[in-house]
Order: sequence, then C-alpha cells, then structure tokens
Amino acid sequence: MTPDAALIIIDMQKGMCNPGLGRRNNPDAERNVQRLLQAWRQAQRPVIHIRHISRTPSSVFWPGQSGCEFQVALAPLEDEYVSEKNVPDAFANSGLERWLRARAINQLLIVGVITNNSVESTVRSAGCLGFDVIVGADACYTFDQKDLNGRLWPAEDVHALSLANMALDYATVRDVNQILEQQA
Repeated sequence: MTPDAALIIIDMQKGMCNPGLGRRNNPDAERNVQRLLQAWRQAQRPVIHIRHISRTPSSVFWPGQSGCEFQVALAPLEDEYVSEKNVPDAFANSGLERWLRARAINQLLIVGVITNNSVESTVRSAGCLGFDVIVGADACYTFDQKDLNGRLWPAEDVHALSLANMALDYATVRDVNQILEQQA
C-alpha cells in the first residue's frame, strides 16, 4: 500500500445497529474496521468517515436522530475528514473526489456498510474515476435481502456476490489480515 493510502469508512453509524434492518453477516466487521482505523491513525495516513444523511423522514438516518451519529468506537477524530451523502455513492455530489485529488491521494481502502449498497456503489465510482481501490472484505457487512421474486437471500451470499462484483473491474478485495501485512 502507498504511504498516503486513504482509509474510507462508510456509514458506520448507530442506525446500522437497528434490528429492523434484519439479519446481517460478519459480526466481526466493526472490530476489523477498528483494527484498520487504529493502524491508519498510528501511521498518520488519511482517514475519511462517510455519513449517510437520509432524505426520507422515516429513515434511521434522518437528521437529528441518534441513528445519524457515528458508532462511538469508530467516531472521527477532529483532524479526520467527514463527508456526508444522501445517496449510496459517497462520490455523488459530495466533494469527496475533490478532497482526494487536492491531496494527490490515489489509493483507497474502502470498508463499511452496506456491502451491496453504499460500499459497492462507492467502489464502482472510485474505480471508474481511476483510483486504485482495495476493499476490506471482512470489514464490511450486509443484511439478508429479498430479490424481485420474493426469494430471501442470506446476507453471506449477498455479501459474497457484491465482493465478486467489485473484484471484476473496480477493486482488489482483501481481508484485514492481508491488508495489515501489506501495510507493515
């Protein structure tokens, strides 16, 4: 990994713990994000926190609700960049690309939630914009999901297919241990 590789943590907000979102995979994701966050802070590499602010009043991410707040263990420090978004893609109408380009950051490590939504859409945009993208596979998670025919897909399968989609053309997918070994 390059010395200035940025860690982008997507939507690790209290609202993601809402039981109404359903059953999820990867119960160790938060711990793995913390491991990466600690390593990035120790190495004084750039850290970017993405926060989803919903346009839907019934959402757990509606402004003013506790669901919008970052999870305490993953909260940004004062000198870490926070970018807000209203759609899954963290690059859409957010200024994130401009912030990265102004600092000549070309390599991104992306982690967070939801794997097949905000993570995947952000990774696809980053790849299309020419960034060198790495996804921390075990520092992401998703939820069970029904398809258009009503079939319920387990979160593990949704997660695996989303990672495969990202690995096709947009990113390198690694687990946290591999990433930390490469960083050392």
